[in-house]
Amino acid sequence: MPSLRSKIYGGVYGQALGDAFGMPALLSPAQTRARFGRITGLIAAPDDHPVHARLPAGRITDDTEQALWLAREIIREGGVTLEGTARAILGWYDAIGGDDCAFVGPSTRRGVAKIRAGLDLRQTGLGGDTNGSAMRASVVGLIHPGDVEGAARDAALTAIPTHNTGVACAAAAAVAGAVARALDPTAELRDILAAGVEAAEIGKALGASSLGASVARRIELAVSLARDELGDDASRIQAIYDLIGTGLPASEAVPAAMGVVALADGDPVRAAMLAAELSGDADTIGAMACAVCGAWRGIEAIPAEMCETLRSANPDYDFDAVAEGLCELALRKMAG
Repeated sequence: MPSLRSKIYGGVYGQALGDAFGMPALLSPAQTRARFGRITGLIAAPDDHPVHARLPAGRITDDTEQALWLAREIIREGGVTLEGTARAILGWYDAIGGDDCAFVGPSTRRGVAKIRAGLDLRQTGLGGDTNGSAMRASVVGLIHPGDVEGAARDAALTAIPTHNTGVACAAAAAVAGAVARALDPTAELRDILAAGVEAAEIGKALGASSLGASVARRIELAVSLARDELGDDASRIQAIYDLIGTGLPASEAVPAAMGVVALADGDPVRAAMLAAELSGDADTIGAMACAVCGAWRGIEAIPAEMCETLRSANPDYDFDAVAEGLCELALRKMAG
């Protein structure tokens, strides 16, 4: 049974692994298969990639970058706050030259502009319904071992500066809640997936608007597609792509990620490969799915050479320091 420390390291490295695996994937399973066959390792993006052209093998994208910036702010403050979340987002945006960066999401870009304009942080994210808040939410779950409700509420809070809608808060809460449950040493995979559904319902109620598809119900549908006994992996992946979607909407990406968790049986490397095959916003889906799987299976489930590639390809980010800081916070919370 992995230790809590192993699980938190697994969550941090899992997030990066799924992100980097999905980074070179193209817009549909057919396009990705035609170009790469199957992506079974960390590879560079092709020169003509529509978003990640020429990124080297193992490079993370905005998904993990934002998660790490958020984690560092959580560690500094000793917990989640609106103001800390806003600082993390602005710090990341400036560090990457966000005004000229192709992969900044539309809701995040609008939210940043409103934060800079001095609007109230509960107003800056109104209307944001894409997956930007969910892609960074795994680190919130890592400080709430076994506490699905606490993780869901804190994750919804981190969504508000850029994604203050019921659907986006639900999506962020689902990821954090599943990660929190995955840290419980008694958790089975079905418990983790159920926690994602439970947390999505909590998060939905905390957003400014309840409009949009139900993230909770769509997680249930994605998991059922992943468990279709009549299909093989390729047909299940295609069903998730066709019926759930793999685009920017929070109501697509997060349910798709939970479907990948189910299809991979909680294995982070298998989840990374399946997310890449799923295509679309594969780096985001992979980051979320593999954070959940890594938090469940622990760092031992991720090959050491892959971890080393992630470290060497991303010298500006210290995965180990973030994992250690989150572990200290998680242990503090458990101690009361």
